[in-house]
Amino acid sequence: MAVQFVKSVFKPEDFPNDGLPEIALIGRSNVGKSSLINALAERKEMARTSSTPGKTQCLNYYRFDNFNLVDMPGYGYARASKTSRFQWIGLIEKYFDSREELRSTGILVDARHIGLENDVILMKWLSEQEHPWFIVLTKIDKVKQQDISAHEKYLKKEFERVGAVFKTCSKDGKGVRALRAYLKDIVAGSLGATSD
Repeated sequence: MAVQFVKSVFKPEDFPNDGLPEIALIGRSNVGKSSLINALAERKEMARTSSTPGKTQCLNYYRFDNFNLVDMPGYGYARASKTSRFQWIGLIEKYFDSREELRSTGILVDARHIGLENDVILMKWLSEQEHPWFIVLTKIDKVKQQDISAHEKYLKKEFERVGAVFKTCSKDGKGVRALRAYLKDIVAGSLGATSD
């Protein structure tokens, strides 16, 4: 798969106008988003990690063959009230409001920490949106298999509109191939409902 970094977007007028379908990835700071993008791209340093959690406040675009993967800023380090719970997204809110290219959103959740308030708030918000979304459990190598199964069962029951739940480990690549195939299905318009 040919993958390349396209650009960092700091304001709405900088959104690409190439017309390619887009899949957004969002998650807490330190959830392993950069590592997952690198695993999907099969490139070790495609997505750069920051030593300061939550520092990145832009959207990073990566072109995967015939679609763009949009890496959104990590959240969770600035404690926000529920009335301003999406204040950190300024740019992201405008993205969700205006991007017709958006096909689906993936939320990354640390398999060790299921049910964190910010994750739950965001998943409830995604459930209320028109576009499809899916969950990617990260760092499953640090969790017992029985706990992972319980987490998956809880997520599917709690969030019935979720398209799929993937269990991944960027270190050994577990679940990455199935997720990559799912992203291709989304772009092709043949959404798969199964997870690996």
